[in-house]
Amino acid sequence: MGAVFVTLAGTLSHFVYEWSGESFLLGFFFPVNESTWEHMKLYFFPMLVCSLILNRKLKTEYPCITSALLGGILFGTFLIPILFYTYSGILGRNCFILDFATFLASVTLGFIAVYRNALSCKLAPYLNWLKVAVFVIALCFFLFTYFPPAIGFFETP
Repeated sequence: MGAVFVTLAGTLSHFVYEWSGESFLLGFFFPVNESTWEHMKLYFFPMLVCSLILNRKLKTEYPCITSALLGGILFGTFLIPILFYTYSGILGRNCFILDFATFLASVTLGFIAVYRNALSCKLAPYLNWLKVAVFVIALCFFLFTYFPPAIGFFETP
C-alpha cells in the first residue's frame, strides 16, 4: 500500500503548485518548475509522509524499519536523476512516458530497498547519519526551491 500511496501522491503532487495558484508555501513541498531537482520532490515528500506512518505501524514488528525507510527515501529520491539522465543521455532527449517510468521505477526500487533493509538491518548502524541526510535534503529542497544554484540540474531541461 505504501508504494501505491507514494505513486498516487507523487503523481498528484506534480500539479499541486499550479492548482494552488502558485502558493509560495506549497512551493516548498511541490515542484515549482520542470527541473530534475524539483521532480525529486515527487518522491521525497510523499515517501517521507508514508515513512512516518509506516514507521509508527511497523516499528514493533520490524525493529530496523526506521533506518530502512530513511534509506529508501534517499535511494528512491536520487534514483530519479540517475535514471532520468541515463535514459535522456542515451536518447539525446527526454520523453514523458520514460519520465513517468523513471518515477515508477524509483518508487518500486525504493520500496524493494526498504523491504530488504528492514529484514537485514544493514542500515541500522547508520540510523543517525540517515536522519541527518534526510533532514539536510529536506532543507536543500526548501532553500533551492526559491534560490536554486545556477546549474543545469536546477533548470528545466
